[in-house]
Amino acid sequence: MDKLSCVIFDLDGTLTQTNELIFAAFNHVAQRYVTKTFSPQEITAMFGPPEEVAVESLVGQERAQEAMSSMLDYYRDHHGQFAWMHTGAKEMLGYLKSRNVPLALFTGKGHSTTEITLMEFGLKRYFDLVVTGNDVVNHKPSAEGIQKILQTLNVKPEHAVMIGDSINDIRAAREAGVLIASVVYDSYAKEKVLEMNSDLVFHSVGELFSWLKELA
Repeated sequence: MDKLSCVIFDLDGTLTQTNELIFAAFNHVAQRYVTKTFSPQEITAMFGPPEEVAVESLVGQERAQEAMSSMLDYYRDHHGQFAWMHTGAKEMLGYLKSRNVPLALFTGKGHSTTEITLMEFGLKRYFDLVVTGNDVVNHKPSAEGIQKILQTLNVKPEHAVMIGDSINDIRAAREAGVLIASVVYDSYAKEKVLEMNSDLVFHSVGELFSWLKELA
């Protein structure tokens, strides 16, 4: 790849550190509605589709809207306590934007939680397109979200890279035919990600930023 025509970022674990917030918000709902607490592994296993699906499966259809509203209130109120940007991530986005590199976000999160994080961290202005779990029929590891980005921004797969921290990011990128750059500085399944033999692996935002500078 000589030059990037599009950089597609995942959000959680890639640009932001939000695992604690996600687990706390989900358990807030679980404790309130079904008097249970789930481990991080159990919560992670429920996601793939956006939060609405996981919450409805937990509390039932009749209480799903109310429970989701409660989760979003908690998510918003505790965002500053449990979530933060990875050091250097915002500078990386700013540099790419200054070089007129089209940037997209593809996250399995729902629209509402994504919007909260983008607003809290002032990230929305960096992205030309945001695709969330609510914007696709087939969720990660399906390539539908990446394909939607490529079609909308008129980019060929061989000129794009997907940057993410999960196995699902790798599988989606491979299905779409784009380069996959795995980041493992905040990956919840680091060992499994490393076993997937990504095209590129980065152990810090600094390493990733240096590579992107060469192609921007």
